[in-house]
Amino acid sequence: MTEPRHAAESRKGTVTEPRHAAESREGTVTEPRHAAESREGTVTEPRHAAESREGTVTEPRHAAESREGTVSDGARRGWRPWGLEGRLVVTIVAVVALIFATVSIATGAILGSILQSNLDNEVTEATAKALRTVHDAPQVAAGTEDAAALLASGPFEPGFLIVIESAFGSVTGGYVDAAGTVTTLDDSQVEQIVQQLIQPGEGGPVREITIDGVGTYRMVALGGGSFAIASGLPVSQVTATLAQIATTVALLTTGGLVLLGLAVTVIVRRSLRPLRVVADTAERVASMPMAEGAVSIADRVPESETDEHTEIGRVGHALNTLLDHVDASLEARQRNEERMRRFVADASHELRTPLASIRGYSELSLRDPELSESTESALSRIQAQSLRMTRLVEDLLLLARLDEGQELVYGVVDLTQLAVEALGDAQVAGPEHVWLLEVDEEPVTVPGDSARLQQVVVNMLANARTHTPAGTEVTLSVGREDAAESGSQTDTAVIRVHDNGPGIEPTIADELFERFSRADRSRARQTGGTGLGLSIARAIVHAHHGEISVQSRPGDTTFTVRLPLPEDLGRAGAGLTDAAPTGAAQ
Repeated sequence: MTEPRHAAESRKGTVTEPRHAAESREGTVTEPRHAAESREGTVTEPRHAAESREGTVTEPRHAAESREGTVSDGARRGWRPWGLEGRLVVTIVAVVALIFATVSIATGAILGSILQSNLDNEVTEATAKALRTVHDAPQVAAGTEDAAALLASGPFEPGFLIVIESAFGSVTGGYVDAAGTVTTLDDSQVEQIVQQLIQPGEGGPVREITIDGVGTYRMVALGGGSFAIASGLPVSQVTATLAQIATTVALLTTGGLVLLGLAVTVIVRRSLRPLRVVADTAERVASMPMAEGAVSIADRVPESETDEHTEIGRVGHALNTLLDHVDASLEARQRNEERMRRFVADASHELRTPLASIRGYSELSLRDPELSESTESALSRIQAQSLRMTRLVEDLLLLARLDEGQELVYGVVDLTQLAVEALGDAQVAGPEHVWLLEVDEEPVTVPGDSARLQQVVVNMLANARTHTPAGTEVTLSVGREDAAESGSQTDTAVIRVHDNGPGIEPTIADELFERFSRADRSRARQTGGTGLGLSIARAIVHAHHGEISVQSRPGDTTFTVRLPLPEDLGRAGAGLTDAAPTGAAQ
């Protein structure tokens, strides 16, 4: 067994010094294995302990795979489910938007049909008027005047287009542009109009004609005896009107949808406010630790949100009723626990006196030299069983007092020195095991009860010695972990007891720290014990606001104790008293 130099020198050879201390006198400094490897970037230790400091928690394979599958599925989806409020608002706005779009499309189609019908009527009337004008101007029909001259001679509305075929077969055309200027159509444009008019088509006498460089027109052809004309008006008038109407409808629809979305959001949010209050109340209650100790659930859904005439109000009322029942059950549980704790404490205290009397009388009787061999054997058995019963009673009394917050005598505890002494005692009790000590160069000190913390270490070492075969290597290590490394809010002192024994059965690992729990399930006095050692260790660690845990697999078992380190130990220890609280053992 190795230990720090200051502890080894104080014991003057009773315990072997650590290798680095001995070799430093020979001129070579060899650090403790974990300290040296820490500076080299590699820490050799039980895998689950190393993974714990790296933020990885060992867990059953199926649980890890389930979590990995969930994370992978979430990453694959790449989206988060919407809340009820968002789904309601989006659904309502989407439905209304679909209705608006359908109505707008239908209205546009009907309005376009009406506008086109009106345009066709205007084209027919304008063509008939133009026919009369040409009939009254025989020079045009005779071919001595073209269509452009006719348009220039009379008032025609902007966009009006006319093509005239004279009695001599000449064809001319022209149109009035938006500025009122008459423009003559070239031969190719006239030919394009004629070709489209002579083609068979549907939709009545009014035809839709597309002219290169001019646009699309609605035209109709009429004959006047020795001549014929075709005239029309541009479709752009209808297109512009429909575009203006569509723009206006789109703007109004967008504005209406925005106002609708805001209104629906406000209404839905107000309507769901009681449900959010219920959810917040449930989350606060769910975050409360209820496993042990006095628990009182004060959170309730406000009465204003529990109207039984509404669906959400009924949920809030039901949650309040449930919380009332749970609170009453927790209070009854706490009363039963306190009653049982007092009974155990009183019974343990009362049993100490008769057990001391039994042990005393048995010891006194064993001093009689005239006892027969059978009587002496019986008295020895009585004495042994009274001693065992006394230890059990003392353990039960200690647990009862720890549950009541008593029994601790605070001071500044040197965990390094404590580990050296505990391992020295364990080496004497179990010489068939291999005992190793790993500590930092600097001593690790915490505020606490030295005797009780030593009991924790002794119990863990005894547990390793009792439940592992001869030749097992047991390593006791003491060190520090900063808050980031340990995942806690403060730096922690860490005590680990590691062995390479057969490990702990997974079926009992979860209840290992429960009272009267036995690793081997036996009642043998050599290995079964009372089943209170680890439960006492947990109670002491919890009383120091620490944590105790175990990670085990065949060949690799580690018990870990973490105790909070105050930022200023001197300031933290200034308020500690060496006087035992009322009811504590002196």
